[in-house]
Amino acid sequence: MSSHDPRSSGCTPFEEELINAMNDFAHSTATPAFDTAGMVHRTRRRRATLIAGVATALIVAGGGTALASMTGGTSPTTAEKPMTTATTATTKGSDYKKAILLMDFGKGGGPVAVDFTGTDMRTTKGRFLKADLKLGTVSSVNSPGCKPDTVVEVTPHAPKIVKAGDTVNVKLCAG
Repeated sequence: MSSHDPRSSGCTPFEEELINAMNDFAHSTATPAFDTAGMVHRTRRRRATLIAGVATALIVAGGGTALASMTGGTSPTTAEKPMTTATTATTKGSDYKKAILLMDFGKGGGPVAVDFTGTDMRTTKGRFLKADLKLGTVSSVNSPGCKPDTVVEVTPHAPKIVKAGDTVNVKLCAG
């Protein structure tokens, strides 16, 4: 049947011409060809380039520790980091705080600074128990601007380092 043959379907001439045009179009178009191997190769190459770019950006931006932790590298936790700069800052001149303990937990991370300033006796005893420290003498001292029955001084204090089993004396605010 060609596009000029009459149809006995009872369609109008416009409908017949439209159907013939659609049939001619459907039979004349070529089937698209896909290069699937090439597409897979390009996708893998783009993915590898993207991963390399992100890794480079992280390293440049200082995210090397994030990559190390993702790959199983070790980095000291917050509780194990040495407190060298904070200790120096608090031990200078009038900023000297006498309620800071430098505790060495023996994990190779260096001493950890713990500030007991303003803590109540219950919290202090709990921290000592966790750190395996012995509570020595507890005394009261008049100190301006402190809340009564809170820690104002521990002995020995920073820059001396205490270890598990050591005895620490505490002075509380008399009010």
